[in-house]
Amino acid sequence: MGAGSLLLGTGLAWLVSAYRFPGSSLFAWALVLPLALPAYVMGFVLLGFFEFSAWLPDVRGWWGVTLTMTLVYYPYVFVLARAAFQEQASSLMEAARSLGRSRPRAFLAVALPLARPAIVAGAALAMMEALADLGTVSLFGHRTLTETVYRTWAGMFDRIAATQLASLLLVGAFALLVIERATRGARHFLNRPRGGRQLVNVTLEGGSAVAATAACAAVLALGFVLPVAQLVVWAWSRGLAAGMAQTFTTLLIDTAWLAGGAAIVITLVGLALAYARRLDRSRLTQLATEFSAMGYAVPGAVIAVGTLGPLAFADRALASALRTIGVGDVLLTGSVAGILFAYLVRFLAVALQGLDAALVRIPRSMDEAAQSLGVAGRRLLGRVHLPMLRGSLGATMLLLWVETMKELPATLLLRPIGLKTLAIEIWERTSESLWEEAALPALALVLVGLIPLLVVTRLTRRTSG
Repeated sequence: MGAGSLLLGTGLAWLVSAYRFPGSSLFAWALVLPLALPAYVMGFVLLGFFEFSAWLPDVRGWWGVTLTMTLVYYPYVFVLARAAFQEQASSLMEAARSLGRSRPRAFLAVALPLARPAIVAGAALAMMEALADLGTVSLFGHRTLTETVYRTWAGMFDRIAATQLASLLLVGAFALLVIERATRGARHFLNRPRGGRQLVNVTLEGGSAVAATAACAAVLALGFVLPVAQLVVWAWSRGLAAGMAQTFTTLLIDTAWLAGGAAIVITLVGLALAYARRLDRSRLTQLATEFSAMGYAVPGAVIAVGTLGPLAFADRALASALRTIGVGDVLLTGSVAGILFAYLVRFLAVALQGLDAALVRIPRSMDEAAQSLGVAGRRLLGRVHLPMLRGSLGATMLLLWVETMKELPATLLLRPIGLKTLAIEIWERTSESLWEEAALPALALVLVGLIPLLVVTRLTRRTSG
């Protein structure tokens, strides 16, 4: 999957960055849309489509999982590689061409090595997402460590063995993170010289133009258009007709308030950490905030297993303090508070990185000017920084809302009894091969996931323009 995402994402990024062909402007942003599809949604659509088509081969097995994850996760590589290619100065390619290199050879000799840190970072993100996946591998009957952690905990009730297996997942996740960090060490030479021109697009004609358009259209069709169309057909024919409207409404409300609460909590914590980094630029503060954001590299199942210990300790402490008033012994374990804590660990990096980048864009001269007028401390944050961070705060909360709505392993393992989200409903329906009944909640997740993608794409195009 990692190799497939790397090749597909890098190839498409170079194609839309370096060439002009019919539809190239559309594909430049539309090829990101598969990110709106959770991998387990793509998986059950693929399974249902192949099962209803007798003339197609059996998709169950490692190649089906690989195809599904490649189609869903290649945009991680595509987005970062495209940005890296667009930042390169055209003079570098022109120099390679003047030395007798063809454009493909100049790409391999110049453009690809310069973009390597971004490409490897995208591939690492894709592989970490695949490592954390539970729903997709369960659908295809493919055994992985994440799936084994869930079965050991939920099926065998052996939390010690689940913790031991989770530690292996943790080692794998951090190994990918170390590789990504090491490759990203030489990133500073990627910056385009001041005043340098961007990469010049070459206009394709004839068969080359047709082939480029067909390649992009085929990937977009397989990765987004056809799956969404299949979901619409299933939702219309079976989901609504089966009387699921009321159940779906309840699921949507429960998912929305849980994800909304998590988005608010994580955004506030991320803002506090990002602001601490701005006020205190010491090495200790930088390391502490970076360490707190490393949970994004950890699979949700591992976080769920790791969350159980602190929650049980807090329950014991609270029980000893509240036993006199007759409060129960279990307050946090298996509660919404436990899920929110797991979400905070898992997605804090999204809030921290986004808000930290927004704060960096605010010049420190504004802080000094405000302080000279008597505005300092919390008043400085409230009167100067927060008004300038409204857009970033809104975008961050939106992204976190969508990410927590799609999260499956942590929610599945830590949810209170009776609580069900759209992701859990999809997992339960698809585990029984009820593809049509799972279509309506799956379509809701896809449509919600489109919102931040379209917003970010619009902002990116506006900035680049």
